[in-house]
Amino acid sequence: MTADILIQQAHTKDAPAIAVLVGELLAEIMNAIDTRAFNFNLQETTARLEAYLANGTYVVFVARPANGDPVGFVALCECHALYAEGAFGTIPELYVRPAYRTRSLGMRLVSAARAYGTVRGWKRLEVTTPPLPQFDRTLAFYEREGFSVAGGRKLRMLL
Repeated sequence: MTADILIQQAHTKDAPAIAVLVGELLAEIMNAIDTRAFNFNLQETTARLEAYLANGTYVVFVARPANGDPVGFVALCECHALYAEGAFGTIPELYVRPAYRTRSLGMRLVSAARAYGTVRGWKRLEVTTPPLPQFDRTLAFYEREGFSVAGGRKLRMLL
């Protein structure tokens, strides 16, 4: 049942519980691709998230049972680009614990992200999925929610 789980905007007091979920997300990705792609530290992630929530760098919506800790979340960042015709949002992380994945929580979290972006005047939401084919189901989820493949590959350079 999904009605017993609320979607709410997170506050700094939620950072420790969300950081645990981030660790679960990263572990799931690394297990699927059999590569240590992330250096996760719970205390550092918690402190970073507290700062991001406090200064508005991140906006996070959590899926939370009444009076319980979050079981899922979506994080949002505002970006600006000429190609996007102004401000847009990115989803750096979205995660729902496996036991809760059949309850439409991912859909509800994306809906909260979409509503937030609309209020902010964003032109679009962008998300990058983990490497495929290990995450074909993730790609299919985003496509069901209205995202379309924009092409290209995500590249990075460590500084």
